[in-house]
Amino acid sequence: EAIIFFAEKGFSGQTRELATRLGITQPLLYRYFPTKRDLIEGVFEEVYMNKLDPEWLTIISDRERSLEYRLIDFYRSYSKATYRYEWIRLYMFSALMGEELNRRYIKVVEKEILTPICVELRAHCGITSKKSITQAELDHIWVLHGGLFYYAIRKHIYHGRVSSDFSAVVARAVKAMLAGTKAIGADL
Repeated sequence: EAIIFFAEKGFSGQTRELATRLGITQPLLYRYFPTKRDLIEGVFEEVYMNKLDPEWLTIISDRERSLEYRLIDFYRSYSKATYRYEWIRLYMFSALMGEELNRRYIKVVEKEILTPICVELRAHCGITSKKSITQAELDHIWVLHGGLFYYAIRKHIYHGRVSSDFSAVVARAVKAMLAGTKAIGADL
């Protein structure tokens, strides 16, 4: 319930109102979460960190399958875990309030998801460099990642029209990104 509450009200929502909504007293809420910050951290862990699936790295790095299908499968799975009403709204509220929660999540995403995708993009393009992934490579994959994320923003923040077939959106975006990466691979 705290997740839904903060998704609706943002992190400036009052704990008194949350306690009322839960049908408990505010002191009881503070028994389990001594501070509002602790409550927010609990929500962050549940909504963001507990949704990270170790299987995603397996999907991304399985070179028995084409990179196109690996990325399509990954983004379909990732979107089911993250492109949800509460997830998107909490993420945006956190960013607007200057919370470091987003920055922590982005670091994890870059390390655990985007960097491995960049390694696979190098292999896809026949680039054998053992150098660390560059910021240009990360920025390139952020274009795909951010573009798909924006679909969820349009849906859950703007309440705009979006395609009902998100799987097709993912497939087209991945195909376009891979074709573009082949064209500019050495320039990254």
